[in-house]
Amino acid sequence: MELKAPITITESAASRVRTMLDKRGKPSAGIRIGVRSKGCSGMQYTLEYADEKSPFDEVVEQDGITVLIDPKAAMFIFGTEMDWVEEKMQSGFVFRNPNEKGRCGCGESFHV
Repeated sequence: MELKAPITITESAASRVRTMLDKRGKPSAGIRIGVRSKGCSGMQYTLEYADEKSPFDEVVEQDGITVLIDPKAAMFIFGTEMDWVEEKMQSGFVFRNPNEKGRCGCGESFHV
């Protein structure tokens, strides 16, 4: 039986991550997703370049990219879809998380 990936990554998000990693100018293990206490709703997603895999990272390999999930974040983002959205006034990664119980008005933070 195949285990379900902790997150899914849209084609648009995978393409953007690939572009970011190509432009970084040095080898990377991938990008790491985490959460931290911040914002008016309590938690905020973080993205950073990962120079190496931690032994406890959840690893998602999809569409030629590697996304590492910080072990402290895994329980908060299991089942999430990561997308890249470009609109007239802004562009960025969007996380559609079924575990969220609410978001702040500006959309920068969430709570579970």
